[in-house]
Amino acid sequence: MDDTEILGTAALIVNDDGEYLLHLKERFVLAEAFGKPIEDDDWVLVRVEAVQAARSGPMFVRVHSAVGTAVALWRGAPWDVGREHHVEWSVDEDIVWMENARPNTDGVPELREDGDHIVFRGRLSLDEDGGAVLDVGGSVILLDLADPPLPDGVDGSWVEVRVAPDNVTAWSYEV
Repeated sequence: MDDTEILGTAALIVNDDGEYLLHLKERFVLAEAFGKPIEDDDWVLVRVEAVQAARSGPMFVRVHSAVGTAVALWRGAPWDVGREHHVEWSVDEDIVWMENARPNTDGVPELREDGDHIVFRGRLSLDEDGGAVLDVGGSVILLDLADPPLPDGVDGSWVEVRVAPDNVTAWSYEV
């Protein structure tokens, strides 16, 4: 990635199988969104495990991250399941204020399942053109906003977004 700056220190990790993994604690400057840098200076790897056999069609996986766990559609290689990855989240559901997005005062990022929804809690950033980004513990998720527009004062605030699991995808990528 041309827009990536990597500064790091190494950590040695032993996984559940007793294998030693070398992992870098990295600081990423991936890009800019709405004139603000998208940065991640936390541990960005997630562990992915299969929850449904993938004979044909989409594969669902359980993603374990530093801020929580949820089942999502997997768009990585099938042989990469059961390993750690960097992932990008996509949400294919319009955000409607006070329906599937609400203010939250906890100030702590979270990923979890709640009944028939996946819940992302993070800090919301808006742009002048009506776009939105939710920062969930360093993972930046682009959101599509439905009408009516979000209320004044929501930019920079903590929100909780609840979406259907079929509309959430985890995409693996290389750093």
